[in-house]
Amino acid sequence: MKNKISFSKLLTVNICFVILLLFYTNVYSQNALIEINWDKVIRVSRTAPTLQVVVNPMLRRGSSMHNGTFEALKNLEADYVRFVPWFPYPHMAVPELRAPAKNKTFWDFSQIDPIVEDFMKAQKGHSVVMNFSTIPVWMFKTDSLVHYPHNPDSAFWSYNQGSEFRDTTLKELAGYYVRLFSWYTKGGFTDELGAFHKSGYFYNFPYWEVLNEPDLEHFKSIQLYTKVYDAIVTALKKISPQTKFIGLSLAFEHNPEWFEYFLNPLNHDPGVPLEGISYHFYGTPDLAEQPLDCYQYTFFNKADAFLDRVRYIENIRKRLAPQTFTTINEIGNILGDQSGTSIPDDYWNLSGAMYAYIYVELSKIGIDVAGESQLVGYPTQFPDVSMIDWKNAKPNARYWVLKLLKDNFGPGDKLVNTDANSSQVIAQAFITPNGKKLLLINKRNKNIQMKLPVEIKNAEMFTVDGDNNEDPPIQHQVTDTTITLKPFAVSVIDFKE
Repeated sequence: MKNKISFSKLLTVNICFVILLLFYTNVYSQNALIEINWDKVIRVSRTAPTLQVVVNPMLRRGSSMHNGTFEALKNLEADYVRFVPWFPYPHMAVPELRAPAKNKTFWDFSQIDPIVEDFMKAQKGHSVVMNFSTIPVWMFKTDSLVHYPHNPDSAFWSYNQGSEFRDTTLKELAGYYVRLFSWYTKGGFTDELGAFHKSGYFYNFPYWEVLNEPDLEHFKSIQLYTKVYDAIVTALKKISPQTKFIGLSLAFEHNPEWFEYFLNPLNHDPGVPLEGISYHFYGTPDLAEQPLDCYQYTFFNKADAFLDRVRYIENIRKRLAPQTFTTINEIGNILGDQSGTSIPDDYWNLSGAMYAYIYVELSKIGIDVAGESQLVGYPTQFPDVSMIDWKNAKPNARYWVLKLLKDNFGPGDKLVNTDANSSQVIAQAFITPNGKKLLLINKRNKNIQMKLPVEIKNAEMFTVDGDNNEDPPIQHQVTDTTITLKPFAVSVIDFKE
């Protein structure tokens, strides 16, 4: 087996280097001519670029990343920002960690409220997608009592145990979410013993996502998840009819059965709306030993395969539930290095370029939300998906690419026929309410020269590349029809008409 693995690794690396040799014969590629037909609109975009915020200790007040993180979120001014308290940190995700006793309940929001307050303050004036994804483990049948750390900052990856509810009617589960939802939207709730708990919160939650990655957590069948979705949505719609609910939130989109079943109204209780669905994508290396120059091919190839599956899923949705919107609310890369010590500096630009590429393609497909994952990661907690540098709390290239896209593009933009005449560069022109703009993405770890249309001369260009050093996009005037895109650059050219 070891010999087979070694040979496989050697073969993969050799193939990678052969590809690199073909592309790196010269430092620069041949000039690629950008061609734009402004009169040929291929799609009116409905896609909003945004991100998710996953709750962890770095979001707590007093942490080294707290201030920089929430300032970055506020400055982004994005809509549809997904907020997810999740299971590795039970104290920050579950306000009822102990089951109610005969004469006492154990509701405690003290570790959760400050993060919710700071998140909602940063998002003031912009929409949110709330997802309290973690079900109290005591609601499941388990072999023994699940003991979690007393320290709220200690990760406990085994909290989400169990696959069979102790209350198969799901009334207990629905009641839990009614109380949690009411705590933040109705000023408080009445607990299981009839006592009222006052919160003083009256937030408006326009979107609520029902659980997270059920194909990985708890549920082995789409049938059970659908019952859970129906129970929660039915209960919450009674207290907040205006809230729209998002279902599935799948980790993997490979199994069409989940979409075929969930999107069929006949498989839901009468009156349960199918308002939105969600699922996720992460690019990963083929081998842990791959260098950055191999990542560039692996990530974009996997992105292409994912986008093919998106198109397939959209055909299912249009056939069964054409009124249902789609959000792909976790888009990123995972290298698998939880220490964060082996992440190359240029990785952040590569990951940003991949997100920009997926955003363009999702806009062409007609997806409603493209959410980059995630605002805060750090060593031991998926450092490779972070959009904030854990060493100095400054936004990195992944954040600045998102902001560049959000500040320039969004729903209602017209995508027009654009050709870069190169497989190494993505070019897409938009007609926006603020004028004509061109998005350029360098997929490769080398400088690439582009020949621009004559009418672009003297335009303004904003770029995120390796020269930014965690600073905002670099701005400069375009004074020539030939420009150079540096490795993994993402640029927007504004015509300034």
